[in-house]
Amino acid sequence: MSMDFKSTKGIFQQIADNLCHQILEGKLPPGERVPSVRDLAADFEVNRNTLLRTYAILQEAGIIDNNAVDVIRENEKKEFFDNDLPYFLHKVQLLKLTETDLSELLIHLKNNTKL
Repeated sequence: MSMDFKSTKGIFQQIADNLCHQILEGKLPPGERVPSVRDLAADFEVNRNTLLRTYAILQEAGIIDNNAVDVIRENEKKEFFDNDLPYFLHKVQLLKLTETDLSELLIHLKNNTKL
């Protein structure tokens, strides 16, 4: 696999795009282990630190899980959007929570602080 070293897009982003493309094409199906940093670095002929950065980006985007070994299961996302999210939104309406309320709640949860 070759990278465009003259591109304005960083190498780590090019690799992330490549992996996302593989996921969308089903070459990396949900639940399958993603390639090791060492193997992928050899495939792309890049430094392992570049792959660590790539996996960090994919983790932050929720495309792979926190330990960078499994593609997040699409069924779990579908179940969340089909079942959990509508229930949550219904509760938000019943409680008359505002966007500000939700935003503050998310900030507290992210920072692991008590309300």
